[in-house]
Amino acid sequence: MGMEIAIAAVVAVVLAIISGAICFRLGISHRKRVAEAQIGSAEAEAKRIVDEAVKTAENKKRESLLSAKEEINRNRNEAERELKERRSEISRQERRLQQKEDALDKKAENMEKKEETLSRKIKEADEEKEKIAGIHKAQIELLERLSGLTAEEAKEYLLKNIEDEVRHEAAIMIKEIETQAKEEADKRAKNIISAGIQRCAADHVAETTVSVVSLPNDEMKGRIIGREGRNIRTLETLTGIDLIIDDTPEAVILSGFDPIRREVARVALEKLIVDGRIHPSRIEETVEKARKEVDATIKQEGEQATFDTGVHGLHPEIVKLLGKLKFRTSYGQNVLKHSIEVSHVAGIMAGELGVDVATAKRAGLLHDLGKAVDHEIEGSHISIGVDIAKKYNENKEVIHAIEAHHGDVEAKTIIACLVQAADAVSAARPGARRENIEAYIKRLQQLEEIATSFAGVEKSYAIQAGREIRIMVKPEEIGDGDMEFVAREIVKKIESELEYPGQIKINLIRETRTTDYAK
Repeated sequence: MGMEIAIAAVVAVVLAIISGAICFRLGISHRKRVAEAQIGSAEAEAKRIVDEAVKTAENKKRESLLSAKEEINRNRNEAERELKERRSEISRQERRLQQKEDALDKKAENMEKKEETLSRKIKEADEEKEKIAGIHKAQIELLERLSGLTAEEAKEYLLKNIEDEVRHEAAIMIKEIETQAKEEADKRAKNIISAGIQRCAADHVAETTVSVVSLPNDEMKGRIIGREGRNIRTLETLTGIDLIIDDTPEAVILSGFDPIRREVARVALEKLIVDGRIHPSRIEETVEKARKEVDATIKQEGEQATFDTGVHGLHPEIVKLLGKLKFRTSYGQNVLKHSIEVSHVAGIMAGELGVDVATAKRAGLLHDLGKAVDHEIEGSHISIGVDIAKKYNENKEVIHAIEAHHGDVEAKTIIACLVQAADAVSAARPGARRENIEAYIKRLQQLEEIATSFAGVEKSYAIQAGREIRIMVKPEEIGDGDMEFVAREIVKKIESELEYPGQIKINLIRETRTTDYAK
């Protein structure tokens, strides 16, 4: 039973395989027929496409050939046209060149003709020149025979006469020009200086070495002196100023050579009098406050001076030194007022002359800067002022003006000359300066003694506060030609033996009188 089932299974399998093979064969046959049909259709389509491509290619070929032929014809026509134009241009160039050659040939012919003419004229000119030279030689020989002089001798004679005449005329002309120039210069200088003086008249305050402080009553003197003089000693020690308390009613005199210290002492003492509390510690505090107040005043006065003169850009230390000049006097003239006046006068004269006004005013304001500290530093106020100006990088023209304003060095610029003149104008005008009466009288006596020490001088009179001396000479001993010589000798002796501000005018008078009587 089991064997039968196995056989049946095998038979079933074999039948299934056979059925599958038959079906597979039938499928292959069908696909083959389908494929053959498709191949046939594809071949027909391919043949059709190839035929169409051949036709299209032939059409394109015909079109390309036509386009190429047209392009070739167009290029050929263009080339022929350009060739024709170039040929015509070359023809034109050839014609122009031919014309130029013809013109050059004509010019060459003309030049040859002109050269021939010129050569002929040169030859004729040389012949005429030889004839003229011969005539000239004959005339010179004739003149030499008639004058008895050779040509060189005659030339020297004429030149000498002409030279003498020209020299004489030149001397006369130079003299006239010099005289006219001096007159014009004097007139111009007087106008400029007078205009400067009229337009600027600064106030001048006569200061001395003492200051007076008013007291409310005489009892205040004892409080200022203090117990056993401790208050006055403290005040004098702190300020460096001497306090003179005498019988002068309701007044204390402050004496000292330093005006700033004297001002500090004056301010401090006035504050102490108003406060009423006068003792050493209070004095120290008040003096310190007064010193600060005076420093502020100094700064304010320096700034005001720069504002009044229009001088800007100064170093703060220079402004401070200018403020110190308010408390400095020279021959009784306030130095700050003097400096401001010099600045204005120098600026006015610079404007009249067309010179830099700002530089002139700056130099005038700073010319006496050294006087602010000349009692503290060794040297003249000029050298001190120059050192200060150099230290704070002042303008070279300003430094030179400071250095030359008293004639210690030669003035090399117009600014320096203007500052010299302005300084003399400010110092010498009436009322600007004063001196001690004893020194003043002594100087006048010395001035008259110097004048009368010369032989031939009869009398001498110092007038105009010593600015002028009039000298009467003996006419029988000193002639008119000797007057200038005597005046010059007197000037030299005064300059070497006498010290004085400004300048002194020397007037020599020679008078001849003849007396007779009618009877």
